[in-house]
Amino acid sequence: MLVTLDAPYVDTSAADLSLALGDGERPALHVLDLDLPGGIRLRLRLLGASHQVVLRAAGTELTETVACLPGRPPELPATRLDEANGYRFTATVLRPAGAELSTRVAALRAELAGDPYALVGVFPGDADAVTALAVRTDPPDGAVGWRTWHAYPQTNELVLTETVVSLVSARSEPGLRAPQSRTEVAL
Repeated sequence: MLVTLDAPYVDTSAADLSLALGDGERPALHVLDLDLPGGIRLRLRLLGASHQVVLRAAGTELTETVACLPGRPPELPATRLDEANGYRFTATVLRPAGAELSTRVAALRAELAGDPYALVGVFPGDADAVTALAVRTDPPDGAVGWRTWHAYPQTNELVLTETVVSLVSARSEPGLRAPQSRTEVAL
């Protein structure tokens, strides 16, 4: 789903972002609620130049927020693995050369515009000021995953994140466990 947002783009950069788990839902500019097979509910939330995903499944709730968070030092980890809770997060910051940011953002917008499992927010004033979230339709068995893109044209940065959460224990009991390793694919 492609939405043009009314709110101004928050003037920030990748260096201002933090990752928080377990925070409450923050005010959102747009929300997409998804019901996935197996009783998995995902809420994709566009914040001002950032995102929040709320996962509810198997009696578990997980909230992931990537944003400029008041009271938290700006620190976006390249990787965060919480094996006890089955959570795996990766982040990459790209600084494309020349007009490559515009090319990448245009391709992303075109790719995700009609995807019922994606939410793309375009901020007024710059077609490259985009925050996008997309649910992975091919996660490892017993897992759910999503990818996000945060484009900052004022600093020529593109932040890519990917999250995988395992929903099945090693003994096939409800709960979370560490996701299986897999090959990384970047935009």
